[in-house]
Amino acid sequence: MEEVTNNPVIATSRRDFRSLAIQLLYVMESFDYTISLESVIHNFNRGYEMDIPIDGEVAVMAQSIIDTREALDEMITPLLANWRLDRLGTCTRLVLRVALWELVNTDTHATIVINEAIELAKAFSEKDAYKFVNGILDEAVKKMEKHKKYDYKDLSALK
Repeated sequence: MEEVTNNPVIATSRRDFRSLAIQLLYVMESFDYTISLESVIHNFNRGYEMDIPIDGEVAVMAQSIIDTREALDEMITPLLANWRLDRLGTCTRLVLRVALWELVNTDTHATIVINEAIELAKAFSEKDAYKFVNGILDEAVKKMEKHKKYDYKDLSALK
C-alpha cells in the first residue's frame, strides 16, 4: 500500500509567486479589505494544504499592495483612455496593481514584469484583457522612463 504524504504546496517559481499574490489579493478585494491578510493566509494554508509564511515574501508583497492600492490606482487611472477604473474587471485591476507595484518596488526588468502580467491576465482575467494589460503597462513604463531622466533634487530640471 502506497503511503500518502502531505507535502505543503509552495510557490516554486516567480510566476507561481505572482499568481499566489493575485489569489490572496482577490480574496481581500472580495471581502472589501474588511478581513486581515493573515486570516486569509491561514485559511489558504489550512484549506489548500499550503505553507505560506505570514512574514514571507508573498505576504509582504501582498500587504504592501493592499496598503498602497489607492496610490497604485492613481497611477493606473491616467493611463485608462476612455475607461474608468471601476469598469475594469477585478482580476484585471489586480494584475495591473501587482505589475505596477513590481515596476516601482523591485529591480525586475520591465519586460519581464509586463510579460508576467500578460500571462497572469490570460490566466485570471477576461478573454482579451491581456492585450489591455499589455497596452497599459507599456504606456506606464514609457512614462516612468521619461521621468527617470530628471534628477528631482535639481528642481530646475523640471522647468
